[in-house]
Amino acid sequence: MQRIGPVISASTNLAVMYAERLLSGVKPEIFARFARPGGQVVASNHAAFVFGHLALYPVRAMDMLRHPRGATEYPPNYETLFKNGVECRDDADGKLYPSMAELTRRFFDGYRAAAAAMLATDDARLLEPNPAEGRMKELFPTIGAALNFYLSGHVQSHLGQVSAWRRAWGLPAA
Repeated sequence: MQRIGPVISASTNLAVMYAERLLSGVKPEIFARFARPGGQVVASNHAAFVFGHLALYPVRAMDMLRHPRGATEYPPNYETLFKNGVECRDDADGKLYPSMAELTRRFFDGYRAAAAAMLATDDARLLEPNPAEGRMKELFPTIGAALNFYLSGHVQSHLGQVSAWRRAWGLPAA
């Protein structure tokens, strides 16, 4: 019988591989900038915002799984910059958002740690009720359902924003 953790881990690892491809050809100078195809500003989530936002979620996985946070920890200012509902801003001076190197390191280290934790987690834990309240508990009634979303579906939907952002910058498909 297939265990739940490895199924979620496989999806997380696929998202990590896609994120690596999406960074191909992206220069630090544009990482936190809105694209400007034909001189027209496209105010959509840029790569810095997406990678920073996504870096907030592996720690939730570790907490729900009761694993040490380790590589999933992030600085307190990340909540202010990247939490759900915060507006993405064009960082022309490179002073608003952390560097490309920092954001991508936190993203990759965090999701790799969460994927490994999924492999080490017993199904009984993943079948426990989601400790969240409200809509998140309604949509994802178990810890496994919530983590499947946080570690795969949520990641892939935001990486789609990076894909569109890349193309607006004139970069090839990843």
